[in-house]
Amino acid sequence: MYRADDLKKRTKEFALRTIRLFRALPRTEEARVLGRQVLRSATSVAANYRAVCRARSRAEFISRMGVVVEETDETVLWFELFVESGIVAAKRMNGLITEGRELVAIFATSQKTARAGGRLARKSLNQ
Repeated sequence: MYRADDLKKRTKEFALRTIRLFRALPRTEEARVLGRQVLRSATSVAANYRAVCRARSRAEFISRMGVVVEETDETVLWFELFVESGIVAAKRMNGLITEGRELVAIFATSQKTARAGGRLARKSLNQ
């Protein structure tokens, strides 16, 4: 089980790693377009997860967590497009893609647990 503080750090590091990737992208138009998209979505993951931690109700937690799941999954898509289009080597992206997929799984499970009214959801709201 992950603590809220651990996930705050993890999502912030995810955003920082994406910022560093953005800075290293080739200066082509397609890299810039995809780069701006991934920069927005990856930084949104961290910002919206912080909002999840401040949720005042289960409904708000579920709603905000849904945004986090969507943004994280979108970020993974942009990473995959970098690789599949040949803009960035797969070797450079593997760690970020793996981290993104793990975060999607964690957040989706948390949202599902909250919808079911489980113990984990209540504990997250109290942290």
